[in-house]
Amino acid sequence: MKKGFRGTGTVERVDFPNKGIAVTDDGDRVIVKNTIPGQKVEFVVNKVKHQRAEGRLMEVIEKSPLETEEPCPHFGMCGGCTYQTVPYEKQLDMKLTQVKKLISDAIGTEKESGYEFIGIHGSPKKSEYRNKMEFSFGDEYKDGPLALGMHKRGSFYDLVTVSDCQIVDEDFRTILKATLDYFSKNNIPYFHRATHKGYLRHLLVRKATKTGEIIVDLVTTTQTEGFNEEELLAGFRYALLTRHYDGRFKGVLHTQNDSVADVVKNEGTDVLYGDSYFYEELLGLKFKITPFSFFQTNSLGAEVLYETAREFILGDDKDSLNGKTVYDLYSGTGTIAQLMAPVCKEVVGVEIVEEAVCAAKENAALNGLDNCKFIAGDVLKVLDEIEEKPDYIILDPPRDGIHPKAIGKIIEYGVENMVYISCKPTSLARDLQIFMARGYRVEKICCVDMFPNTYHVETVVKLSLKKDTPKIEVTMEPDEESNYTPQEKATYSKIKEYVKDKYGVNVHTSYIAQVKRMCGLDMGENYNKSKKGNLEVKKCPQEKVEYIKDAMRHFNMI
Repeated sequence: MKKGFRGTGTVERVDFPNKGIAVTDDGDRVIVKNTIPGQKVEFVVNKVKHQRAEGRLMEVIEKSPLETEEPCPHFGMCGGCTYQTVPYEKQLDMKLTQVKKLISDAIGTEKESGYEFIGIHGSPKKSEYRNKMEFSFGDEYKDGPLALGMHKRGSFYDLVTVSDCQIVDEDFRTILKATLDYFSKNNIPYFHRATHKGYLRHLLVRKATKTGEIIVDLVTTTQTEGFNEEELLAGFRYALLTRHYDGRFKGVLHTQNDSVADVVKNEGTDVLYGDSYFYEELLGLKFKITPFSFFQTNSLGAEVLYETAREFILGDDKDSLNGKTVYDLYSGTGTIAQLMAPVCKEVVGVEIVEEAVCAAKENAALNGLDNCKFIAGDVLKVLDEIEEKPDYIILDPPRDGIHPKAIGKIIEYGVENMVYISCKPTSLARDLQIFMARGYRVEKICCVDMFPNTYHVETVVKLSLKKDTPKIEVTMEPDEESNYTPQEKATYSKIKEYVKDKYGVNVHTSYIAQVKRMCGLDMGENYNKSKKGNLEVKKCPQEKVEYIKDAMRHFNMI
């Protein structure tokens, strides 16, 4: 099967993440994303690598027998909810099957490795569950009217105005409509990603599920030619606050962002109304949240996730951590740390994002917890500096999982039990192989669905040290040979994947090399030479320069 081949096939199964395996009449298998088991689909092959073909979905010719639900009116155009047409119980079955296959392929089945796979916990709410949305301004087609919403599936430029989005509640939809109506009426231009001209960029909306407090942040450039910005923003504030809401407004903000890259970047925020933060509650704790601070996007689902993790940690003995020190590695804003603080001597949280650490400290004080210590820094480096040694370790790493060198240091503590919370099963499966090779066994696993109608799923795993594994007494010294920084993860393929996922375009390896040289990163002398006669490779277009720089910032390279 060659690139460009157009064919049809029936989707046999879907592997994580969202990789449908379509089988043609000739028995050939093609990976086609955004599909559901049982669908008959038409595809075009756009990649063939190691005799494995990948195709782009062109059309669903026949629906799957699984598809019985009425979809959101934006389904198929918006790239958000792949499983919208599948009943929720079937969605859970699909996600559980995908994770089970990944885990068993990596470490063996339950029978082979002796762990218990408990199953999957569903989200308390199947629709209108999100507490945060980031909408983009643009147009639905070239030179069309102003749009505000999500990117169309497979498109970098075109948007869908998701005025009837079903994963947010009516207040979100009211805010979207009020904002779009107001700026359309005033003929305010959006920021065009190709020309870098225009004013409107993004609209951030956050609403606390428990308290009902709402905060809205309008993100724009500083290009104000043709209108009075102060008057425009005053009108925007009025347009929002005069609508009816089930919740209540806590703040209306305006953030400036002149970055060329299509990212929400805070280059200065003004409060147009109220406060720059609001409060949410989880499991009896209170959290102060700003527009840019990290917080789980499904509040009720987060309670299920953290309850599951807490049950794995404490089990039947609620006093098992009494007088003990707990490490919460990759702690974010310290939610898990604060949940464990009342039942242990001390919790030490480590997180690389300084803003999240500041929020964790503030929230711990807000909740009257004085035995939480939060440290800003990379886990690999900070582990050399913490004086307190852990009795228990909780891991909640980012999507890429744990750096292998960090896993080594974590294992050297020799704690009897750990809990690993993962938002990406493929990274989890890889990391579990390392833990098992170094003396740990997987005791039990449970999935938690935080994102109904999408292919994402969280997984909680309890690890215990095998009884015949000698406990290592650790006296950690800084690793002088280790020069790890987060950018070690930023391989060329990672940068390509980031740009492709975020901007929908491909970037050549030579372009990445050029941008690395621009940014002062060390490169070989032939970094931009063709293998054919050492000819110069063509210059990277400016637009792709900005996309690559955004990826490099994401990986902390620059």
